[in-house]
Amino acid sequence: MDYEFIEKQDREVFGALTGEEEREAKGLELIPSENYVSRAVREANGSVFTNKYAEGYPGKRYYGGQEFTDMIETIAIERAKKLFNCEYANVQSLSGAPANSAMYFALLEPGETVLGMDLGHGGHLTHGHPTTSINKVFNFVRYKMKDVNTGEIDYDHLRQVALEHKPKVILAGFSAYSRELDYAKFVEIAKEVGAYTVADMAHIAGLIAGGAVRNPFDDGFDVITTTTHKTLRGPRGGMILTRASEDIAKKINKTVFPGTQGGPHMNIIAGKAVAFGEAMSPKFKEYALQILKNAKAMEAVFHTAGIRMQGGGTSNHLILADVFGSLGISGKEAEVALDSIGITLNKNMIADEPRTAMDPSGIRFGTPAMTTRGMKEAEATKVAELMVARLNDHTSETKAQELKAEVETLCAKFPIPEVMV
Repeated sequence: MDYEFIEKQDREVFGALTGEEEREAKGLELIPSENYVSRAVREANGSVFTNKYAEGYPGKRYYGGQEFTDMIETIAIERAKKLFNCEYANVQSLSGAPANSAMYFALLEPGETVLGMDLGHGGHLTHGHPTTSINKVFNFVRYKMKDVNTGEIDYDHLRQVALEHKPKVILAGFSAYSRELDYAKFVEIAKEVGAYTVADMAHIAGLIAGGAVRNPFDDGFDVITTTTHKTLRGPRGGMILTRASEDIAKKINKTVFPGTQGGPHMNIIAGKAVAFGEAMSPKFKEYALQILKNAKAMEAVFHTAGIRMQGGGTSNHLILADVFGSLGISGKEAEVALDSIGITLNKNMIADEPRTAMDPSGIRFGTPAMTTRGMKEAEATKVAELMVARLNDHTSETKAQELKAEVETLCAKFPIPEVMV
């Protein structure tokens, strides 16, 4: 991207920007929650909308001069509703965590209970981890996988916990879970105890929008919270979708603004509108399906290499591999070793983690960004083979240089695209 004015005005910032561009171009991004956005999305992010305060909602703003902010936010809302087959959308949430916080305050009174996935079994910090502030406001209880080798959720236990604790919200969603959830079972249990159903689809929103995985709304979920980056391939931000209830939608709007945040970032909303438009194209559907194909190709390599994968593999965009149990290398060591050859992923806890969060047993990686570059099964297989080669020889500098050269050669064949429709 052209940084003409930054280069003239601020050489330090210019150096960081160009350094990051080079890092992304020459390396492989495998963190499942990261992706590349189009030039159009980046232009929207840097547009004149960054100048404008727009507290309120279209047609109901607190400041003047809102003709075009109303226009761009309405475009984003209508596109989101069409993409996810719902009646209401709030596109103002600044990110996934604020979206979840607003949802909690909209649907719950302080002290009421949320039933969500255990962090060690694939859940997210915002689903009530003890270190989070939201955990001080609401009561969180958890469900787990029945079998970590297949990824099957223990729905019988989930129902027992729901009957015992009578949660106000039953939350389906994850950060490091590699299989699909049975949304209909969540709805069935929620009806039995009188709970709202909420799906945190931050990781797989793009797969839902592209028709590659099931939409929780099709099984009767009340609310979806999500980020707008990750697989949806938009700017870094959040969104809250309501299937059909105007009452819930109104509560959510009030808790987003003025309840939990002030003026929306209109430049980011402009980027969301552009990204949602891209996600409505036939090409995006092909991309979403290819994400799954690439993940299965990587799964096959890790299976052949004898590296245990939590859940036994993947049905979505990510894999969580137990490298400590399989190879005797910690997740932190694996992350550093792979970074040395230009492959970026993250260390991650496995179920019932025997180590620490900062030096866990696992690594988490996924295929959204490599798929954006146009890579398919052959390339995904090659990438997985490079990873296994490094993990099996993670201290050799000579081996690192050889593998890094292969990574850079592959990346040169698949440059990051600027146009994605």
